Amino acid sequence: MILQALYNYYQQKAADKESGIAPQGFEWKEIPFIIVIDNEGNFIALEDTWKGNAKRAEVYLLPKGVARSGSNAWMTSNLLWDHYGYVLGMPRSNEAKSVDMAKKQLCTFIEKVRFLPESLVEDDGVAAIISFYEKGEYKRVSCSDRWRDCLKVIGCNMSFRLESESCLIPCRPNVRAYVDSLEMNARDEDGCGVCLLTGRYEPIARIHSDTPINKDSKKIVSFQKNSGYDSYGKEQAYNAPVSKSAEFAYSTALNALLARNSKNRVQIGDITIIFWAEMTSELETLFPSFFCFPSPDDSEVDVRAVAALKSEACSSFTNSAPTRFYVLGLGPNAARIAVRFWHESTEGKIAAAIRQHYEDIDIVRSNYDTGHYSVYWLLSAVAVENKIDNIPSNMASQIVRAIITGEAYPSMMLHQTVLRIGAMRNVRRMQAGILKACLNRSCRINSFKEKEAISVSLDEANTSTGYLFGRLFAVLEKIQEQAVPGIKSTIRDHYYAMASSTPKTVFPQLLKMKNYHLEKIKVRGLKRKYEKLLTEIIDRISPDIPSALTMEEQARFAIGFYHQKSDLNKSLIIQ
Repeated sequence: MILQALYNYYQQKAADKESGIAPQGFEWKEIPFIIVIDNEGNFIALEDTWKGNAKRAEVYLLPKGVARSGSNAWMTSNLLWDHYGYVLGMPRSNEAKSVDMAKKQLCTFIEKVRFLPESLVEDDGVAAIISFYEKGEYKRVSCSDRWRDCLKVIGCNMSFRLESESCLIPCRPNVRAYVDSLEMNARDEDGCGVCLLTGRYEPIARIHSDTPINKDSKKIVSFQKNSGYDSYGKEQAYNAPVSKSAEFAYSTALNALLARNSKNRVQIGDITIIFWAEMTSELETLFPSFFCFPSPDDSEVDVRAVAALKSEACSSFTNSAPTRFYVLGLGPNAARIAVRFWHESTEGKIAAAIRQHYEDIDIVRSNYDTGHYSVYWLLSAVAVENKIDNIPSNMASQIVRAIITGEAYPSMMLHQTVLRIGAMRNVRRMQAGILKACLNRSCRINSFKEKEAISVSLDEANTSTGYLFGRLFAVLEKIQEQAVPGIKSTIRDHYYAMASSTPKTVFPQLLKMKNYHLEKIKVRGLKRKYEKLLTEIIDRISPDIPSALTMEEQARFAIGFYHQKSDLNKSLIIQ
């Protein structure tokens, strides 16, 4: 269960001060701009918290933001921090509706500050904020030199700091003590129930917290009234009760894993993958390298990670005591966060599945091939224009799931790769590896013993029709290249798509053309070599050339072409 695993992760990390997990009632929040005031509430300056060329602002431990939704969301504000609509009454646009909403949000924020308990109002920082609004000093903030920069951040979060102090006012000891007291005294007998995660009778969270993902914030758990989910007189979250403390724990853990600087997060297109282990794990360190785009500062990180997985690391994962490992794939959706996939297993099994994946896609490469392995390059090889954003979300998530579970790759993966090769009229190393992996894994899982497995390099014993035609096409192209040195457009550029799908319409003509090309080859012994190779391949092919090849045979055609071309290039280098 996802929520249970996240709840356990919070309990595991909450005791670790270096984990960055916020205590109950608080959250780590990015605050791009700070309003500096003096003890009398006078506006001093508007400061930004970006340091140098940093792409993100400073993060502070603040009172946890309240969940709000619906048409009356403006009636709820955060404690001593919020976006500029609440803090300053500044609208997001000049539309009348937006201006009216900002005014109502500001009134809500001011009322919440004014009606804080007396013990908190006596705090110097809180008292200064109250004076700031009573004097109308908030109107002066928009005159600051940095106000335009603030407006560039849509829905920019803001808070306050006293001129004489370095910490924010919401971070002052009195404010923190007040938040702790709220958590200790929170009792809502009408909304209590048995929590599904803890089994304890506690106050139930009616609305679950938002989670930032892909420049947006949505809930991973949400409920609607009168939508078929209500039963036994229970509405919304009370029909699937999760206590407020458990909701805080799982949402805090999820936000920590999704943080921009999190080492447990990988972004692939619009899919965000988070992962974690029950205890310290070497796989947890290696995991991002299998999926992410290699950094310009370390372009070989994926190569080293695969090498480590294939050697000592994998054996240590398998032989050590089983450690639970979790992988969660999330994506944006219209109403809430979509769960693309969820996999829970031991790190040994997941490491073995990933290792098997890299063995499946391994294929002969040239001396100039960089040998990148990460899933980023795999998806790029399948995508139109090599942009992984062009891959359907369901396809990308199915591929990642197949890698970490050892299940069959999605059939769409093979089809899309064959189509990409046909459009490019060439076969790249990663594309050939993908086709090899799809075919071999399908045979292995479905026990198709009658179908020949694809080897890493050229297999002269392979009698598959598609594979043999691919080999034959590669030899014919190489003969043409030898006959016409420096040729810019070969038979591959003109005939690959038809040769790989409808060989009967193309190969009779190509075999006639090869006689003309062979006559032009003057290199000693080379002509005889090609004639012998052609004879060996043609003798294995049925006299009845098929009118069309299935998608699977087209994949074998591409691999045969790639294998034979690689072998011919290698033999020429040796000569």
